[in-house]
Amino acid sequence: MPFDVLTMGRVGVDVYPLQTGLGLAEVTSFGKYLGGSPTNVAVAAARYGRSAAVITKTGRDPFGDFVRTALDGYGVDGRFVGTSDIAPTPVTFCEIFPPDDFPLYFYRLPKAPDLDIAADELDLDAVREASVFWVTGTGLSEEPSRSATLAALEHRAKAGTTVFDLDWRPMFWADPDRARSSYAEALRHTTVAVGNLDECEVATGEREPYAAAKALLAAGVELAVVKQGPRGVLAVDRDGTAAEIAPVPVDVVNGLGAGDAFGGALCHGLLSGWDVHRAVSFANAAGALVAGRLSCSDAMPTQDEVEARLREVTRAV
Repeated sequence: MPFDVLTMGRVGVDVYPLQTGLGLAEVTSFGKYLGGSPTNVAVAAARYGRSAAVITKTGRDPFGDFVRTALDGYGVDGRFVGTSDIAPTPVTFCEIFPPDDFPLYFYRLPKAPDLDIAADELDLDAVREASVFWVTGTGLSEEPSRSATLAALEHRAKAGTTVFDLDWRPMFWADPDRARSSYAEALRHTTVAVGNLDECEVATGEREPYAAAKALLAAGVELAVVKQGPRGVLAVDRDGTAAEIAPVPVDVVNGLGAGDAFGGALCHGLLSGWDVHRAVSFANAAGALVAGRLSCSDAMPTQDEVEARLREVTRAV
């Protein structure tokens, strides 16, 4: 059976301090979690009962074994998780200074295994048949992943819902100036674009939310989702229908998993046939819930948890 949600790209191990407000030099205890944005999106989708899988690669090491075991535990199909000998499975450390400072330290050099995915290794039938196919900007940052990502998008030809998470990580690009042309090519083949203001500016040159959404629609997508942090979320579809979603109040513990929770919840909403306002409101609440928790993958909420939070917000208003 085709997957409800098939994601492609980054995977790794998140090593998060169990003590907040301290730099890594002072932290003495850590937690180990499954990481990587598209991988976490698949985990989040599976938490809502969706069939999910991720196309990625690990190193040939114990952390690679951990990734596969963790995916299985979360109910995410690991059949498309390959192995590369170019480098170990990536590890990411962070520092936690709530409410809005979460420095990340990526150990992905000289090149991460998930950027070693080649076009001829893809199951293009699975890519085309998935109800939702999700790719990220990081997947465009190096070869052969760039060509593989674009080949997958071209073969899919906008079948179903094809989401491009703009996912701008400048440290992954040897030539950041190449990003906009790569993003433009990906946008031609996608139906939904999701990004914050910095990412929208990289993709379109526009930073004002409505201008950015308009530019994304002009680039070929049918739904543009512009995340504005404390100012909420703007979503505009090709018919011109706009939804402005207010932020959900949260005592932030770790903001790093909020975007992935948003992504998995958005996939669930779109698969459920919800209108834009409901789908994005649900995704926004899911992101807020995870921002109030320490980890990313372990913290993904259930539908009941998200809907309960939405009811709380509605009563408060």
